[in-house]
Amino acid sequence: MTLKEQFEAAVGNSKLLKVRPDNDTLLQLYSLYKQATEGDAPAQGPSNPFDFVAKAKHTAWTNLDGLSADNAMQQYIDLVNKLMG
Repeated sequence: MTLKEQFEAAVGNSKLLKVRPDNDTLLQLYSLYKQATEGDAPAQGPSNPFDFVAKAKHTAWTNLDGLSADNAMQQYIDLVNKLMG
């Protein structure tokens, strides 16, 4: 399987996890997915200063700036495999 195929399989598997990951792990999954599929986060974050979830997501994604798509895909795959046991 190519890296892209493995990544797509991991995305599907992430929805089948028996136990819901903690919020930090969910943010890690989110940010790795966004980095792998869209690249670096936009400089400007959410416009609503009281949308704490959107701010946390943007911050997590911004922390991955410069990470290559392939590296983000591999980290995502590794994390999902770890969560699946």
